[in-house]
Amino acid sequence: MKIIIAEKPSVAKSIAAVVGANNKKEGYIEGNGYAVTWAFGHLVGLAMPEHYGIEGFKRENLPILPAEFKLLPRQVKEGKEHKNDPGVMKQLRVIKELFSRGDEIIVATDAGREGELIFRYIFEYIGSSLPFRRLWISSLTDRAIRDGFKTLRPGNDYDNLYASAKARSQADWVVGVNSSQALSLSAGYGVWSLGRVQTPTLAIICSRYLENKEFKPQTYFRLKLHTAKDATAFAALSVDKFDSRTIAEEVTAQGKAAEMVRVTSVERKEVQQEPPLLYDLTTLQKEANSKHGFSADKTLTIAQALYEAKRISYPRTGSRYISTDVLEEIPHRIAMLRSHPLFGAYIDNRFDMTLNTRSVDDSKVTDHHALIITEEPAHELSKDEQIIYDMVAGRMLEAFGERCIKENTAVKLDADGVHFSCKGSVTLVPGWKAVFNTKDEPNEEDDSTVLPALVEGDNLSVRDCEIQERQTKPRPLHTESSLLAAMESCAKEVEDEQQSEAMKECGIGTPATHAAIIETLFSREYIVREKKSLVPTNKGLVVYLAVKDKKIADVAMTGQWEQALNKIASGEMNASTFHKGIEVYASQITAELLGMTFERQDNRTLCPCPKCKSGNVVIYQKVAKCQNETCGLTVWRSIAKKELTDGQLTDLLTSGQTSLIKGFVSSKTGSTFEAAIKFDADYKTVFEFPQKKVGSKKRRSK
Repeated sequence: MKIIIAEKPSVAKSIAAVVGANNKKEGYIEGNGYAVTWAFGHLVGLAMPEHYGIEGFKRENLPILPAEFKLLPRQVKEGKEHKNDPGVMKQLRVIKELFSRGDEIIVATDAGREGELIFRYIFEYIGSSLPFRRLWISSLTDRAIRDGFKTLRPGNDYDNLYASAKARSQADWVVGVNSSQALSLSAGYGVWSLGRVQTPTLAIICSRYLENKEFKPQTYFRLKLHTAKDATAFAALSVDKFDSRTIAEEVTAQGKAAEMVRVTSVERKEVQQEPPLLYDLTTLQKEANSKHGFSADKTLTIAQALYEAKRISYPRTGSRYISTDVLEEIPHRIAMLRSHPLFGAYIDNRFDMTLNTRSVDDSKVTDHHALIITEEPAHELSKDEQIIYDMVAGRMLEAFGERCIKENTAVKLDADGVHFSCKGSVTLVPGWKAVFNTKDEPNEEDDSTVLPALVEGDNLSVRDCEIQERQTKPRPLHTESSLLAAMESCAKEVEDEQQSEAMKECGIGTPATHAAIIETLFSREYIVREKKSLVPTNKGLVVYLAVKDKKIADVAMTGQWEQALNKIASGEMNASTFHKGIEVYASQITAELLGMTFERQDNRTLCPCPKCKSGNVVIYQKVAKCQNETCGLTVWRSIAKKELTDGQLTDLLTSGQTSLIKGFVSSKTGSTFEAAIKFDADYKTVFEFPQKKVGSKKRRSK
């Protein structure tokens, strides 16, 4: 029997239907000589330090560099402990049992670096020795699956890809664990998170934020002259900009006094605009954010759902090209869109059906080709799914459409020695821009306008000349769109010119991981959204300011690691060489972080620890905790459904007992009671009830 393993149940269901497996079992589908089972993403991952016998955060343990990494099923948190996820354990038992009675495995996890890692970690954890082959497809249509099964590849063809994925996984562990523990120890309070890609990404956001806030705008002045020819009015801007209003006023008076303005130059140029390339995941995420306000994570989730529903090709692609064999399918995909309300008129009105081949290049197709729609009709989509589907479909039409042809006109004018200029543009053939009726973005500095038929030597009357007061502007705060662009080409974030040139093709993270990295920054409360802008929190700025000059925040170095991982995948670099470099790097950043002074900027209350006497207890929103990790003193703010105030927690920590507190709720009876809180001999919190006076009588209310 052949065992097929997919990444998700929905994908397994699609594959099972094609291979003729229709007998549903617990955790798999069987039939026609196949058993189709599935993972739920990463079922197995790298074990954390406590599984190597390393408890707590201690300077003497750092750096933690396992000689051999341990694999562990996905964990869930129960109270203060992490335990094996019961659902994951159940599915792993199913997979192990199937592998034990199969003849071979067909790997059908997502065809990419992370998909390969998902299978290999399961395979290694179970300890299977079955031979396996790889299904490598770019869409989940029945046709694509059938074609993929005709061209299954030996599993060892993807050993380099696995080596790259494993190296990435271990590097993230080594850098993340050591840097986070080192910063937390240096801070002396709380648990702070750093990461190989996470921290340079935070640095990109924070550096832009501080640059923006520290920017001092400079005021300047520019003249705007109004004139006309043949009843067509237009305006021109002065070539010069002026630092003072006084000078601007003098030049304005000179222009007005001239009464006539002379056309000194007219340059007309026919310009052909090539269509844009097809979408890769990052470009789709950028445009979905700028046009529709979708987060990178939301766009990826929707695209993945469309892929699993067989509507679009594999979304986690880093290529914007298709191969020549895929080009043969494009006319049929375009014809499918004739009935689409957005695109039907464009397709019907297009006279030249010759396809533009700018997006066709076999050498630039990596693991997967660019995003395109499949042959499956797109019915019954949600509103958001329809938006993403229409973006992919529309971009496909644009990419294979005709060039847009324009006539651009540049005009120079002279009003008694004051020089002006203006620009105009006329679309001769809309070409690909007719798909969405795309208009050019207006340029605030050089207004493009509708111009009359001007010729050199024309003398036109000056209708008016006004002064425009403007200010220089800082680069805007990052949005997810601009952040994705920065992550994609980190060369722009590198100040050293030679280093920047060498890194032009370099990014941090991968298209498949960018969304998760950004979401991690949100979950760590390092950044927030303000409308579309990404703004660091005080916590995020504290981390950035602490590490901005350290290796952990070095965007260039992170980009170089990503290049190295790509070389491992292509067989150009040995994974062990990469890992040795990561260990050296981790040792360096650990030493840097442990040796720095961490500035507190959160104004949290501190009390001397009554238990260990050497540390300080920090009062947080939900808990008071000793900074000394070996001490472990923890006091929860909420006790018996009563929230203790900072003052009450301070009394407990400094005096060993609070005053009488009202409003505790009994877990047995649900009734309220009053008591003081104190520590017992083990520094656990206990109630101290008020003593009743002997012979006391109940007071009557007046």
